[in-house]
Amino acid sequence: MTKPRVVIVGAGFAGYHAAKTLGRLARDQAEIVLLNTTDYFLYLPLLPEVAAGVVEPTRLSVPLAGTLDGVRLVVGEADHVDLRNRWVSFTQPEGERNRIAYDRLVLAVGSVNKLLPIPGVTEYAHGFRGLPEALYLHDHVVRQIELAEQATDPAEQRARATFVVVGAGYTGTEVAAHGQLFTDRLVGQRSRLKLRPRWMLLDVAPRVLPELDRRMSDTAHRVLEERGIDVRMGTSVAVATADGVKLTDGEFIPTCSLFWCVGVRPDPLVAQLGLRTEKGRLVTDEYLNVPGFPEVFACGDAAAVPDLTQPGQVCAMTAQHAQRQGKLVAHNIAASYGQGTRKPYKHHELGWVVDLGGLDAAANPLKVPLAGLPAKVVTRGYHLLNLPGNRARVGADWLLDATLPRPAVQLGLVPANSVPLESSSPEVPAHMG
Repeated sequence: MTKPRVVIVGAGFAGYHAAKTLGRLARDQAEIVLLNTTDYFLYLPLLPEVAAGVVEPTRLSVPLAGTLDGVRLVVGEADHVDLRNRWVSFTQPEGERNRIAYDRLVLAVGSVNKLLPIPGVTEYAHGFRGLPEALYLHDHVVRQIELAEQATDPAEQRARATFVVVGAGYTGTEVAAHGQLFTDRLVGQRSRLKLRPRWMLLDVAPRVLPELDRRMSDTAHRVLEERGIDVRMGTSVAVATADGVKLTDGEFIPTCSLFWCVGVRPDPLVAQLGLRTEKGRLVTDEYLNVPGFPEVFACGDAAAVPDLTQPGQVCAMTAQHAQRQGKLVAHNIAASYGQGTRKPYKHHELGWVVDLGGLDAAANPLKVPLAGLPAKVVTRGYHLLNLPGNRARVGADWLLDATLPRPAVQLGLVPANSVPLESSSPEVPAHMG
């Protein structure tokens, strides 16, 4: 008798923890296959520290093969799901098409950059969802500071040393906070460059970190302004050009750097399924089942899971929810084979952490508001606790950054045209034509 096959599509927070938990629960009773575009799990929350040169990129890349016992890894990008015949088709890294059948399917395909119909943005802005984008941003920032130092025209100098971040949520706030410290260090290494780099943080929302607690928002805003970052709420980009951005208030900002952190949208695969969605996310019941397909489960950013702690709402697109939903999916799949009983998803947020670079952070563990060094300790402790691997290496990078000068060179490994904003797979560089 053949073993039932569980196929998990996506190895983000939801898919990784679904595979890890199911590998432990199945104990050779099922074949578990993880289909993902890369052979690693990416710890996204520390990506701004990669862009700023604090943490090496490989530290956030936790190998799937070495950390998921009893799970078969297939590297490829899922592009079609046949729900009637129960198979998933995918494209392998060298272009070969293939398909895999399933008895149970977990859709944990995650999210990609959210796009808005603003002229010039897809051409001139870069997102922040994967390692290629973080590596590109690091190189780009170093390059602009180097070019500013070489420029003889003061206007060109100012434009090259101006960096615009759109989106004052979790990611954009951290990118701007780390970015200002990073460019200040770069300028400190260059005696010929006399001007201070300018970072701008824009958002149409009324405050920084609008989705988080007000006190965390105020802490972050204060740190950003004390650091000299130009924070503009109720403002965004109206038009992006090669020479700069025109803001919604009419002002034109000359710049060569536009970083797009306005949020995320579900992976485009969800729209192809022909199933019911809510704001682009696949509708599930409280057991993470897709209605009408008892063998199909969905979790993480791509799933609209009812939030039982807030009736009528769906769970937010956060790593906390994704990780816990992934673990529950594994238990509910095991229950579908008679091992235990299925449970509804219910989770109260445990609090948030935002790393603002240097000794600054904002945190509210278990709703206790913290700022400064205590928040920094909690923030780094939280990340080390949640990293599935490489903890000692990340800790070593933090220690080295605190005690030694930060090396900053542009390696040029990721060209601009390989990290387009409009990408269904920001975790892998686009093929260049």
